[in-house]
Amino acid sequence: MSESIQIDPSLGKKERYQSLIPQLSGLMENEKDLVANMANVSAVLKEVFGFFWVGFYLVKGEELVLGPFQGTVACTRIKYGKGVCGAAWKEGKTQLVPNVAEFPGHIACSSESKSELVVPGWKRGKVVWVLDVDSDRLNDFDSWDQEFLEMITGIIP
Repeated sequence: MSESIQIDPSLGKKERYQSLIPQLSGLMENEKDLVANMANVSAVLKEVFGFFWVGFYLVKGEELVLGPFQGTVACTRIKYGKGVCGAAWKEGKTQLVPNVAEFPGHIACSSESKSELVVPGWKRGKVVWVLDVDSDRLNDFDSWDQEFLEMITGIIP
């Protein structure tokens, strides 16, 4: 198991993701603890891409509860269907939000967050957590982010 990630910072976004996926797989291959893997994924994504905030919320009853993350202090609990994270959980699909101020019911955990991408994580046919990535820039996420962050959620054991 490798416990370091080597990404050439001169690579473009797509190439950084392509280089990252097999390294993340190697990092998690012998670790079955979900929280440990989420913690490492959060740290790696923050380090490689410089996202403002990146982390996980876990489904517990009718709420999402804050899990491992990297960034500023965050909302601890989010109700089903509320905000971008709750919408991803309820709809069971990725939410790509170029401007959070225009998202109905957006929950402002930080006033510095300007755009957001939330990907649901599935186990046994149900959403059991979401990966939440925030940027302090408008329109900072694109289809490459969505595609590769969906791949990353798919490899978390």
